[in-house]
Amino acid sequence: MADAASHASYLPPILTFCAGAVIAVPLFRKLGQSAVLGYLAAGIAIGPSLLGVIKDPDAIRSTAEIGVVLLLFLVGLELQPSRLYSMRKDILGSGLAQMALSAIGIGLVGWWLGLSGAGAIAVGTALALSATSIALQLLDERGDVGEVYGRRTFSILLFQDMAIAPVLALLPLLATTGQATDAPMLPALASFGIALLALAAIILAGRFVLNPLFRILANSGAKDVMTAAALLIVLGAALLMEHVGLSMAMGAFLAGVMLADSHFRHELEADIEPFRGVLLGLFFMTVGMSIDLRLIAENALLLALAAPLLVLFKIVVVASILRLSCSSWIEAVRAGALLSPAGEFAFVLVPLGLANGLLDARQAAVATALAAITMLLGPIVAKLLDSVMLARIKPETMEEDFEGADGSQVMVIGFGRFGQIVTQALLLQHIDVTVIDSDVERIRSAARFGFKIYYGDGTRLDVLRAAGGGRAKVICVCVDDRQAALRIVEMAKAEFPNARLHVRAYDRIHAIELMKADVDYQQRETFESALGFGRVTLEAVGLSRDEADLIIDHVRDRDAQRMEIQYHEGLAAALDRVPRVSPEPLVAPKAKSRALTAETQQVIEDGGAEIAVGGVGEPER
Repeated sequence: MADAASHASYLPPILTFCAGAVIAVPLFRKLGQSAVLGYLAAGIAIGPSLLGVIKDPDAIRSTAEIGVVLLLFLVGLELQPSRLYSMRKDILGSGLAQMALSAIGIGLVGWWLGLSGAGAIAVGTALALSATSIALQLLDERGDVGEVYGRRTFSILLFQDMAIAPVLALLPLLATTGQATDAPMLPALASFGIALLALAAIILAGRFVLNPLFRILANSGAKDVMTAAALLIVLGAALLMEHVGLSMAMGAFLAGVMLADSHFRHELEADIEPFRGVLLGLFFMTVGMSIDLRLIAENALLLALAAPLLVLFKIVVVASILRLSCSSWIEAVRAGALLSPAGEFAFVLVPLGLANGLLDARQAAVATALAAITMLLGPIVAKLLDSVMLARIKPETMEEDFEGADGSQVMVIGFGRFGQIVTQALLLQHIDVTVIDSDVERIRSAARFGFKIYYGDGTRLDVLRAAGGGRAKVICVCVDDRQAALRIVEMAKAEFPNARLHVRAYDRIHAIELMKADVDYQQRETFESALGFGRVTLEAVGLSRDEADLIIDHVRDRDAQRMEIQYHEGLAAALDRVPRVSPEPLVAPKAKSRALTAETQQVIEDGGAEIAVGGVGEPER
């Protein structure tokens, strides 16, 4: 049995990583920078080049890379296969163009600086890849994953992950150039076939195995086992992909996509998220620790020129490609900035080029340092470009669109899908409307409606005052952030007591919170649309319009009764006093229901319902 000293030996590195993150990340966030930059700076500080608290960053790199794997799994959970298929043009078009143009441009510069042809291809390809972890983390911090430029950024990143396998096969083949043998092609083709089989295995398992497995585990009631199963699926798929020559991130992403339509998606996301956050931060710190300050000092002039030029070159390439595909310049540049840092796989491909004789030791060291510096520089450039572009737009929007806001009867805060529908009725009556939003594309959409528009943060009191909140008859809070909506309500109640407050509620709990905040009107964003959907469905099965309206009104009344009780006595108070709205047959059925599968039969019987006697899936005898 290991003694206490051996166990204690693991504690200093763990405490060092935790301390570095706790100090650096809040500091950089306070300065308005990304958490990624904080992790990178913490890694530099504790790494061998500065304080030397951690002597060997490579010893923990494999563990830290699991953070990237978990990140891709969570991204996959948000993408149903149908949605992924709809992105195919961006993935194959923009992704292929970015990869090819960036690799060619970087490779030509490397060849001009003295690299061999094969070495230039290796370095060009390695540095053309982008940092998936940094780009997705920045998008998540901005809340822009679902925006147009966010989706196109992800499409390019996805193509790059798909390209890892061919690139890994390409470098050893480059090392054999000039040898009169076709032998290397056979192992490459065999590896490609094995990779396809592995992909098919993951897809089939996701389609036929994973959902039944999680259903069995959920019925067992053991939450810890669900967490263990989630990690097993993610890490197992990642290991399988790595074993056949693909990227671990690709395997995890596919596992996520296969579970995107699962009923257990949200549970899996909640189970994985804590591991993802900790390990992804650890990965960024290992990247920071890999930066060799001595090597940077020796090649200071070269790296000082190459790093910013590489970042700017990749921004120009991506922005040009996306601009040609009808993205706006602002969208295109924002996406280019996110994709400007070199990727995590540069730390795999450059050493592989060294091992195959494509690069010498100094060339490989400089290329690795260049990749690490761009990962440090990229988030700063992305932040600066965002600030410059938004600062340039803001004065123009205020000068052009804010004029005349004094006379607006209605102020709409948030011009997303909900806010746009709200304003359609106001537009028909030619009612003066002032729109506030901090999203550039939504501001442009509002301009097409002819409204007075104001670029700004609706949670700031000075913005509401400047936009004419004190003169508005109605303030419509249409943002999709629950906490932001409550902050706006609190400020508006205190500062604009004469304005009515109409607020979009996210769900039932949020609606009750808004009622307690004494808003004049609140509406759950999906409630009335779901009732309308249900009414049309009732008509489709044979009810008259009046009968369907009567039933829908009954549902609405019972919901209002329950809401009133819950407002006064808490969420659970109404459950035993107002019956749940559950499906009931309008006429007595002529026969009992039949289960078509054994699994369905078990589910129905567990719920206490009766089913027809007879074989599963067979007609009643």
